Amino acid sequence: LLGKYLSLLLSSLDLIKEEEIAQMRRMTLWTRGPAPVYEFTAMEGEPERFSPDLEWMPRTVLLAKNIYVWLHQLSRNYQRSIYRLDQIPDEELDRLANWGFTGLWLIGLWERSLASKRIKELLGSQDAVASAYSLFDYQIAGDLGGEEAFQNLKDRSWKRGIRLASDMVPNHVGIDSKWVIEHPDWFISSEESPFPAYHFSGPDLSWHGEVGIYLEDHYFDQSDAAVVFKRVDRRAGSQKFIYHGNDGTRMPWNDTAQLNFLREEVREAVIQTILHVARKFPIIRFDAAMTLTKNHYQRLWFPEPGTGGAIPSRTEHGMTRGEFHRQMPEEFWRQVVDRIAQEAPDTLLLAEAFWLLEGYFVRTLGMHRVYNSAFMNMLKDEENAKYRSVMKNTLEFNPEVLKRFVNFMSNPDEETAVAQFGKEDKYFGICTMMATLPGLPMFAHGQVEGFTEKYGMEYRYAKWDEQPDSHLIERHEQEIFPLMKRRHLFADVKNFLLYDFFTPEGCVNEDVFAYSNCIGDERALVIYHNKYASVRGWVRTSVAYSVEEGDSRKLIQRQLGEGLGLRNDPNTFCLFRDHVSGLQYIRNNRELCEKGLYVELDAFKYHVFIDFREVRDNQWNHYAHIANELNGRGVPGIEEAFKEMLLQPLQNAFKELVNADLFRRLTDARIRQPQGQLDPVLIQEIEKKTINFLREGKWFSGGREDEKMVACEIKQKLEAILYLPAITSRFQVLQPRGVRAVAEYLYQVLMGGTPLWGTIFTWLFLHPIGKMVSPEGSPERSHDWMMEWRLDQIISQTFQDSGLDEGGAWRAVTLIKLLIRYQRWFEEEPVYRVMETLLKDSDARQFLGVNRYDDIFWFNKEAFEEMLWWMMLTAALEIGSDPLRPAKEIIRGLEKGWTIIQKLQEAEKKSGYQVGKLLEFVRGF
Repeated sequence: LLGKYLSLLLSSLDLIKEEEIAQMRRMTLWTRGPAPVYEFTAMEGEPERFSPDLEWMPRTVLLAKNIYVWLHQLSRNYQRSIYRLDQIPDEELDRLANWGFTGLWLIGLWERSLASKRIKELLGSQDAVASAYSLFDYQIAGDLGGEEAFQNLKDRSWKRGIRLASDMVPNHVGIDSKWVIEHPDWFISSEESPFPAYHFSGPDLSWHGEVGIYLEDHYFDQSDAAVVFKRVDRRAGSQKFIYHGNDGTRMPWNDTAQLNFLREEVREAVIQTILHVARKFPIIRFDAAMTLTKNHYQRLWFPEPGTGGAIPSRTEHGMTRGEFHRQMPEEFWRQVVDRIAQEAPDTLLLAEAFWLLEGYFVRTLGMHRVYNSAFMNMLKDEENAKYRSVMKNTLEFNPEVLKRFVNFMSNPDEETAVAQFGKEDKYFGICTMMATLPGLPMFAHGQVEGFTEKYGMEYRYAKWDEQPDSHLIERHEQEIFPLMKRRHLFADVKNFLLYDFFTPEGCVNEDVFAYSNCIGDERALVIYHNKYASVRGWVRTSVAYSVEEGDSRKLIQRQLGEGLGLRNDPNTFCLFRDHVSGLQYIRNNRELCEKGLYVELDAFKYHVFIDFREVRDNQWNHYAHIANELNGRGVPGIEEAFKEMLLQPLQNAFKELVNADLFRRLTDARIRQPQGQLDPVLIQEIEKKTINFLREGKWFSGGREDEKMVACEIKQKLEAILYLPAITSRFQVLQPRGVRAVAEYLYQVLMGGTPLWGTIFTWLFLHPIGKMVSPEGSPERSHDWMMEWRLDQIISQTFQDSGLDEGGAWRAVTLIKLLIRYQRWFEEEPVYRVMETLLKDSDARQFLGVNRYDDIFWFNKEAFEEMLWWMMLTAALEIGSDPLRPAKEIIRGLEKGWTIIQKLQEAEKKSGYQVGKLLEFVRGF
């Protein structure tokens, strides 16, 4: 019945819709709705024509910089004028490269519209530049240094592995651009004003004397936003009303002119411009690319009856689908991609596209990368189930689409990353996802530094005086940048798996993102909890993803063990490290393959498990033991923990000898009177514990000497030590004079408390242990075993238990290390060599407080005198405790040692506590 009136009726409805939408915009009711979940069912009939990546493309990590704002910030940071591209410091490029950025998107490089700048001035922004997306021509702006300065920056960036990226704005140009002046017929226009209420009585914005450009009056009082501007041709005496660029979602872009892509020469001119850009930039970002797809270009500008209303007045220019297809037979973007592949193949094409066209742009139109706004919007709002649906739908349709997403946390049209995500764990959790998901990570200007100002495209400089957040930068350096340098591991989808996170109740927690990837022998598992809550559960089974099977695709799922390439073997263990905490973990392969990985996460916490390695257990089941002992906990190093476990019996035996209680008992057992007797029970207990410790040490070191011989030496020296107070207290009657002097020297200090005697006893138990391998080289070996067996930590704790503070305890440990290493110092000839050897030792320099002041090395007087006392004590014990040594040799040895100590005391007094002079005076002896 409607017949020929149907088209008229639909067009009338479109006119009503135009007015409704315009009214909503005027009343500021036109807001962005919730982010939609990507669906791909409508694409199943479209051809699959992915563009292959070149080798460098998957590893690209892009950083955006608003060029004028950045130059101003650099000028402030480097305290010099930086306003040209060739003045950007090498240090800044080095920093970006060291951080891991391989692409630098410079926003606003092209020569901009003079009219755009004039409009902003008329609206009150006197310090603004023209919009970066209202372009006069695709030439590097003269005030940035032009082509020469650009080439300089490009070359320097390339040397650091950074490729430059640029915008290309295909759908519109500046209202006073060369094309508006020279080719007015290339634009969507009308000979008559679309609305009689429009008036164009304002200033002429044209730079060209024969062409006038006039903005509609209501723009200046912001009471309306006209869809057209007036172009006056003074030569021909004609006028034309050209439409502003417009995507139908907000206001028209009042400093732009919309190109007419129904004209073949326009499409070719734009393609030639794109090729021109590609010859300069290896990465091109296409602004608002979705507006040039056939469906949306027709919907916006030549709507089929019943589909109009997006842009006021365009309903009357509607076309049937067939007529539109006749004038624009092929997708423009497919033409662009094919021409680039032929003429500039080393170019990465990146499309800013929304409206659920993400998959279409990469799968059918062939763009290398496409914006994924769902990443930012859904994760910011913690719509985790929705974003998991985006990922699952993409994987089920074709994982190759996921590889081509550009993931970002902010872009020039959005609030800053800090404003949306904060600066704490939520930010870093989502940033970690951005750095480790397939696709291309894109960082916004000021994101790393924590800047909160949103820079307009017309900004010449930042209006807020913000300083970089050093804590935020350091956290990026620790957590994010190392992952960016592993993009080869994360960028592809061939081995990518997204997992469900099952709670102990058997439900899937949609707030947890868990996924793995691998390349070669490198593997990674990322787990992030994007919610303010705590969660626990298992990562076991992947979601479905599609794979090719002949001419069709099928869905499959895999288990975690498969995703990580693990052998399902109960005797094999998997070692892996958490990049975030640095801790290493161990799990049984059979458990990982059949049960999965158990994880507990607090709010916004995350793990990035990397450095996977499989080890077969040995015949003693050491790895099984350590896995059971750790019970899922991480440690600084599994091999270290493994060694700790092996050392445990030895360390326990050592603790039986070196502990505060035994030190107290031994100190109380000292013989103070000549007629005093040793406690045989205590001596027997010490002997038994010594043999036990030496036996463990012999097993651990593989020594072959008799541990009982070493234990006998320790027993003899222990008895000598316990008699020291009685012997030295009688120094006045001792003969000859040298022995008397040694006894008096030692007696002055020997009456100290437990810490001093603890040092003696610890030295006693450790200094001969190297003889279990061989007497030759035993002092150095004893010293090394003390450190390798981690006995220094036990010693320090024992001294703290005995009353020393931590600093004093570790100072005592340093002293014991020196006394063990140089226990035979008195045999060294000449005296100079003794002191030179000591002062080359880092432990000795630390103990003596050696420091540099005014280019002179100084030592501490008290520490030096303390060191001499301990040297004499250990020499006396080494010389005097041997029952087989003749008395004359003992006397001669003690007198020799005492002579050396006296010479060192004399050199100390003359040196003025300068290391150089001390050695100089000692050399003279």
